[in-house]
Amino acid sequence: MKEPLKILLYGYGNPGRQDDGLGIAFVDRIKEWVNVEGLTGFDFDSNYQLNIEDAATIAEKDIVIFADASIEDMDDFCLSAVDGTKDVTFTTHAASPGYIVQLCEELFDHTPPVYLLHIKGYEWEFMEGLTGQAQKNLDAAIEYFQNLLKHPEILLQTHLTGLKTCD
Repeated sequence: MKEPLKILLYGYGNPGRQDDGLGIAFVDRIKEWVNVEGLTGFDFDSNYQLNIEDAATIAEKDIVIFADASIEDMDDFCLSAVDGTKDVTFTTHAASPGYIVQLCEELFDHTPPVYLLHIKGYEWEFMEGLTGQAQKNLDAAIEYFQNLLKHPEILLQTHLTGLKTCD
């Protein structure tokens, strides 16, 4: 029997700042669904922000999907490929997905396909709970990924044709 792909879903953001918690909410909901479905090969993580140590974690995976809230102009959610050539930033408070990918390549000479799920958020005040529209966007992203994660080999393709991309 073929071994399942090793897939990491990693949500980041601050659930104490309304819609900033979308990435973590996404991972929590997908984790519940994966367990109910009995799917294997999945790992889950979440944090307030990405850290340089995450480069070691992603080096061990076949596919990585980061999930985060977004203020971008989009309908509800979209998916983008992440590599170490763009959006490569690091401060003492945050590391971008691109920086984690670049670090992974430099330290481990390996980088799996990495994607960023952008989920549209609206409010960022210091209070818990997603806004109604952000919850609808999360629900749409969950439904989309439930179908996609049943066939994750699609994410191994070098092009994202047919996927809901941010382009």
